Amino acid sequence: MTGLSTRDSGAATGTGDRSRPRAALPALCLTQIVSWGIVYYAFPVLNPQITQATGWSAGATTAAFSLGLVTSALAGIRVGRILDRRGPRAVMTIGSALGVTSLLVVATAPDLPVFFVGWALAGLAMAATFYQPAFAALTRWWAPDHVRALTVVTLAGGLASTVFAPLTALLADHLSWRHTYLVLAVVLAALTIPAHALALRAPWPDAPPTTPHTATDESRAERSRPFLLLAAALTLSAFTMYAVVVALVPLLLERGYTTHQAAWALGLGGAGQTFGRTLYAALARRTAVAARTTTLIALGGLTTAAFAAVSGPYALLVAVSVAAGMVRGNLTLLQATAVTDRWGTAHYGRLSGLLAAPATTAAATAPFAGAVLAAPLGGYSHLFVLLALTSLAAAPVAAWTTPDADNRPGRK
Repeated sequence: MTGLSTRDSGAATGTGDRSRPRAALPALCLTQIVSWGIVYYAFPVLNPQITQATGWSAGATTAAFSLGLVTSALAGIRVGRILDRRGPRAVMTIGSALGVTSLLVVATAPDLPVFFVGWALAGLAMAATFYQPAFAALTRWWAPDHVRALTVVTLAGGLASTVFAPLTALLADHLSWRHTYLVLAVVLAALTIPAHALALRAPWPDAPPTTPHTATDESRAERSRPFLLLAAALTLSAFTMYAVVVALVPLLLERGYTTHQAAWALGLGGAGQTFGRTLYAALARRTAVAARTTTLIALGGLTTAAFAAVSGPYALLVAVSVAAGMVRGNLTLLQATAVTDRWGTAHYGRLSGLLAAPATTAAATAPFAGAVLAAPLGGYSHLFVLLALTSLAAAPVAAWTTPDADNRPGRK
């Protein structure tokens, strides 16, 4: 079966412009910046202060954060089904409220068990507010221009670390980590709950009927070899990508840089994500789906290896962070379009939830695994070598992820 073009997949939905809520795209741009920036990117900046103030080990606090990501992966499958049927408004509004609640629990946790509960709640919020529900909304509402809309919202989302990593570090200079999280919870409540409630009110279009172009029946697609191989490749890539994000700050601290320098390196990597995403549409037009999947995953491994090899000067490390961010930005859009490029839009929420579940689980375990492995490996530089090899091992697998009848690599 050939992959869907953007035009074909949009035509299949039959939605066109008629049901697009005009405020949805700018609202989702704002809420992706704020949700990712506060619920996700604040943690790697604050974690050194959390462990110092509480005496909890870095492995324990990172395990709590990982629990949130595992919860997000498992909840995402159910969220995908709800999105297919009912749309994003209730899901994302409730998810924002859960996000605020989770940060209040984290900020006031008297002990590790309550800290874990807070991050489990945060995982539910992530499943309901991060990219997956935003992508489902834009894929259904914006066809046949959904790739453009996905690019716009991920361009904005890429700024999350650029805005909130330095902002979190600045707040932490003047406040305890608990009070920093309380301030961030107020910001999250003020900006995301009303935005989701008010901007996502448009009617939810019916799912398009299955046609020869929308292809494989849902149950056949999720059991097919291309789907399973794609899930495996994206899972290994996600393990590397998210371990790098969380481990970058301790890597730079280990090399003698300050927390502010580490936060800025992480934040400027987010700016790289934004720039990289501007290139994805052109890349998608010029490459076959399997070829670009293989290439981007391999580039993720090479930029991770560069972190291991380059210890300074600081400007060069920032350049590596920006380059790695560009690759991460393209990988986000690659995953956002992976289902529509291969199996159409009819069951996007369900299939994307299934595809994201193992990748998100890998992303969840990666920070904990990184924190645990860094010491026996001899430091974070050696950890980054292992992560680079993991990503490079995933690249050849991606060559076999197109649902062609003969399953030859490189065909679109």
